[in-house]
Formats: sequence, C-alpha cells, structure tokens
Amino acid sequence: MSTAAPSNNKSSNHRERGPAPVEPFSSTLARHDLELRRGITDTLQVSVGLLCNQACRHCHLEAGPTRREVMSKETMDEVAGWAGRFRFSTVDITGGAPEMNPNLGQFIESIAPLTDRVMLRSNLTALGETDSDDLLELLKELNVVIVASLPATKKGQTDSQRGAGVYDRSIAMLKRLNDLGYGQEGGRLELDFVSSPPGAFLPNSQKQVEERFKRDLKRRWGIVFNNLYTFANVPLGRFLSWLKESGNIDEYVHRLASSFNPCTIDGLMCRSLVSVSWDGFLFDCDFNLARGLYLGGRKRHVSEMAGPPEEGLPIATGDHCYACTAGSGFT
Repeated sequence: MSTAAPSNNKSSNHRERGPAPVEPFSSTLARHDLELRRGITDTLQVSVGLLCNQACRHCHLEAGPTRREVMSKETMDEVAGWAGRFRFSTVDITGGAPEMNPNLGQFIESIAPLTDRVMLRSNLTALGETDSDDLLELLKELNVVIVASLPATKKGQTDSQRGAGVYDRSIAMLKRLNDLGYGQEGGRLELDFVSSPPGAFLPNSQKQVEERFKRDLKRRWGIVFNNLYTFANVPLGRFLSWLKESGNIDEYVHRLASSFNPCTIDGLMCRSLVSVSWDGFLFDCDFNLARGLYLGGRKRHVSEMAGPPEEGLPIATGDHCYACTAGSGFT
C-alpha cells in the first residue's frame, strides 16, 4: 500500500486567505469598557510648518523640502495670544523642521514668557542650515528644551532612513549643543532624544535603547544627553505609503492592534495636549492633524479660543491610534 505525496496545490476548500480585518479602534475601546476623553489640557503643541530639509521615510506628515505650508507671523501672534489668555505649562514647537520657519526666533521670544517650559523638536541638521548662531544663543538664553530625533547610533541605519550625510551632520550638531551646555549632567539646558524603529516593527524597551544610545554616543563621540523616548511609527503619510509599497501594511497594522494595551489610555498625550496646525486649526494630537481629524471632531481656529479645550471632550480617534496604545504606549 503506497501513500501519495502531498500536493503543492491548495484545494478550493483551503485557499490561502489574507489576514482578517483589524477591529476598529473605537470598537476595541468599547470592548474594554473604555472611553478616550480629554483631561486637563496643559500642553500646547504648535506645528509651525510642513517645510523640512529632510524627507524621512517614516514621516506621518509627509514633510519635506517641497512643502510650502508654513505658519505665518499673524497665526503665530494668534497662538501667542491664546497662550496669553490661558497659561499652558508647556509649549511644544514642532514641524516639519521648525527651524525653517523664518519667524521661529520671534515666536519663541514671544511665547517663552507665557509658559513654564518651551520645547523645540529638531532633526538636528536643520539647526545648521539656518542662522544657527543667533538661534542657538536664543535657545540657550531662554532655556529652551531641545528634543532631537535620531533614528540610530549607526551611520548606515540613519542615512538609509534620512538621506546621505545626515548622520555626520547630526553628530556635529550634537557636539555643538554639548559645547553650549546642552545635555550636561546637572546643567540647566535639557537635551532629549526621540527614536523610532527604522522599519515595520515595534520599538524595543525604552530603557534599553536609552542605555545603548548613551553608551555608544559617549564612547564614540563624547556626546551626552538627558533622556530618550521611543515611539512606534504611526501608519500615516509617507510611512503608510512605504508600508503599502513594501508589502508590510497588513502585518504591521495587525501587530499594532494585537499589542493594544488598555493601561495606556489614561496616560495618552492627547488627553492633556492640544495641537495647532500651521494654519491655526486645532487637533487632539499631531497624528490627528495628519489625518485631518479636528479637535473633538469639530473644526475650530486658535483665534476662537478663550481658554483651554473643555475637560471631558471626546477625543477624535481612528485606527492609527493603535500605534499610541501598543505595548508601553505613546505618552
């Protein structure tokens, strides 16, 4: 009695199927008896434009050198006016590359007296492409926290994500910031890092990544910094396009959804932050800005705001929110 070899052809009853659709984020919240509502808003995030000197593969905003959306001086004045009517504890300035907005220095000068803490998010290379001496002295004088993005401590990995020469220019700027007093232990000038994975996977332990960055940068370049934060890449914008083109979209989205952690909800940044786009409209976060989901689902302009967003206001959500609630979350 012989046994037939297994066939390589799948029968009609066992056809290969794609992954099951991801449960909508709103349904996942409901299944866990959770709601995502705004708490006390203490952070004002200001996106001063989508113009950037880099066009990173993971950028959810599709910022780059060809973008022309830049916050005007008039809108900056309206943002400062809101900060004058209601004191936010932190003002977080982002982009694009914020340094490429010609009015950035004036905006920082106007906003600094109205808040306890000003943060500037930088890709490091843009700091060297502007009138950096004046800007760096201003940042130092006003104790502005610099939050620098650097994908990796290795040149090849950084340049593959951000472009040739980015690593060397980033290292040169980090050395310059250290020389100004940024990142020094016990100093007043804070230098933090943000890092996200180069591909379609979740970040490693934040503590382990911070330890590795501190060890490698100190050993190789003598560079020091204060804190590092790891974030999952959000499937929006240019990163979403890359996921689709590379065939990673289904696997990545399912990985995010399967890693949903209900314990992250209370600490999500969207509960305490409000984001202002380059044209002055309000969003619950920078990712909702990329999706066009307005604050609480209603289109409002910064000039209309007398005080902070209402506590308890529902936060607009979408399936991209899985990136902020996967694993340890995005807080």
